[in-house]
Amino acid sequence: MDFRTLIPSADVLPVHWAWFQGLLNVTFVLHLILMNLMLGGMLICFIHQWRGSSSESERFIVGKLPFFIAFTVNFGVAPLLFLQVIYGHFIYTSSVLMACSWLSVIVFLLAGYYGVYIYGIKWESLGRARGFVSGIVACCFLLIAFIFVNNLTMMQVPETWLRYFDNSKGLLLNIKEPTLMPRYLHFILSSTAVAGLALALYGDWQMRRGNEEKKEMRKMGLHWFIGSTLCQVGVGLWFFKTLPPEVRSFTGSLPAWLFSLFLSFSILGTLVSVVLALGRKVRPAAVVVFITIVFMVGVREIVRVQYLAPHFTVSDLQVVPQYSPMLLFLLFFAGGIALVWYMVRLVMRGLEVQS
Repeated sequence: MDFRTLIPSADVLPVHWAWFQGLLNVTFVLHLILMNLMLGGMLICFIHQWRGSSSESERFIVGKLPFFIAFTVNFGVAPLLFLQVIYGHFIYTSSVLMACSWLSVIVFLLAGYYGVYIYGIKWESLGRARGFVSGIVACCFLLIAFIFVNNLTMMQVPETWLRYFDNSKGLLLNIKEPTLMPRYLHFILSSTAVAGLALALYGDWQMRRGNEEKKEMRKMGLHWFIGSTLCQVGVGLWFFKTLPPEVRSFTGSLPAWLFSLFLSFSILGTLVSVVLALGRKVRPAAVVVFITIVFMVGVREIVRVQYLAPHFTVSDLQVVPQYSPMLLFLLFFAGGIALVWYMVRLVMRGLEVQS
């Protein structure tokens, strides 16, 4: 059977596809940063508990994790919807093929969310059980990440969809995909790196306000950032080598220089951020990391375009103009960002009062 007959027809768009592609990238950058703070923060807490080196930094992270989870989930809705608008005929199919795992994300998320509250509220009374609770929560978040990586890789390789006829119970996973593990490790290491840098950034901010007690927090955060980022170099090379030759050599619909440009700036930004972190220049390092994340998201999107190029290009999408829904969305989106920024400022004021 020809696997191409399993690819559904693409939906009609109300505006040009570039609008949705741009919104997908913007909202995904925001979601990615928040997701890294959530997952990385939880992993840092668990590893410190496992090593028996509980600290003030861990207590600080635990208190902020409910905020990170809430923001991660809410900011994750938009990029998922925009992904479905452009690549719905691929992501819907892969979601159905792994339906049991995909639906279990809700269960793991709820378990992790409750676990975080138990971890924070019962901090003192949990005692040695903190390691067990933090481990359960970390496993929930890691499983969610693993399921998402499976889905996002499966949607790119429709030739594997024929496995449905051997297993039609919604239990398929993309385990045999060569890029699965390096891609998964890439996300995990980036999460501990970004969470560590955020911790160092807060410690540095407090030190600039005269609170020298936060020096240890800045030091610990920088250690996590530098260590995780250096490990990323090896994982990144592994990830690049597992890409199919036609993707790695970039013989597709987009100009090769675009991929080279984004990839080069991603690598350069990674190296520069490590050098800045080694010099304890936390704020410049954070700026460079943000720019690097933007370029990495671009690399990720270009790779997806190359994977799907033999079967689909965004220029194939038909447009039937309807501008009013997009204008209404942009107004609500701008209002939502303003409201979130106001909430963040309130939280920062609370932190100032506590310090």
